Parts: sequence; structure tokens; C-alpha cells
Amino acid sequence: MLAPRTFSFGGTAAIVTSMGLIVGLGTGTTTVVSALLVIAVADNISDSLSVHMYQEAENLEVRAAFRTTLTNFVARLVVALTFVIIVLVLPDRYAAIVALGWGFLLLAGLSYILARSRNVSPMPEVGKHLGVAVLVITASRVIGSWILHYVQ
Repeated sequence: MLAPRTFSFGGTAAIVTSMGLIVGLGTGTTTVVSALLVIAVADNISDSLSVHMYQEAENLEVRAAFRTTLTNFVARLVVALTFVIIVLVLPDRYAAIVALGWGFLLLAGLSYILARSRNVSPMPEVGKHLGVAVLVITASRVIGSWILHYVQ
């Protein structure tokens, strides 16, 4: 069984970033799918390399560092692709709502698993993590609205 630390960074990044992109950019399929795929691949490789180098700096055993790096990459890729599927399959007016629901469900589940693995009360952890996600989504929406209003 994989330890939650091996997929928590990638999973969390993919969930919150995907929700922020969908809300911030709107649900114009081409733009959102393009952004999600760039994040799922290019940014994912960059973050995975960063995780790997951090673990090397912490003198983590090479196999463990590689396993965590690979798990981080796969978790982030798979999660991001679920958001791509939502945007591609659903009409624009439903895609954002379903994506937010899916993202909050995934984030709450991951937060719960992490809290249980740390032997702390899950509900405060879930609430804290969902609160941060709401801040990211709100900031993304504000930035997206600002760009539409002032830049175009």
C-alpha cells in the first residue's frame, strides 16, 4: 500500500489547480483543455523533478525518492485527466459545477486519508484544506474576470 505522502502533493496540486483553471478561465473547451493538459504534463514534470531533487537533498534512499517522484507524477496526471474528461464530456454550463463537486470530493477524501494516517481529527483538516481551495478558486475567478474586463 502506498503511503499518503507519496501521492498527496501531486494529487492536491492537480485538484486545486484544475478547479482554479476551470473557474478562472471559464469553460471554453479548447482553452481549458489546453491549459489542463499543459499543467498535467509540463508543470507536472517540473513539480515531480522538484519533489525528486528535494528528496535527494534530504538524503532519501534513491529508490524511495524515485518511487515517490513517479507516484506524484502519475497521481497528478490521472487526476488532471479526470478534469479534462469532465470538460470534454459535459456541456459548458455543467462542466464547472461538476468539476468543482468532483474536486472538492477528491480533496476532502485525500484530506481525510492524510488526517487518519497522522492520527488527527479529520474534520478540521478537511475544513482547512477545502478553505484553502476556496481561496484559490476565488482568486482564480477574480483574476479571470479582471482579465476579461480589462485586458481584452
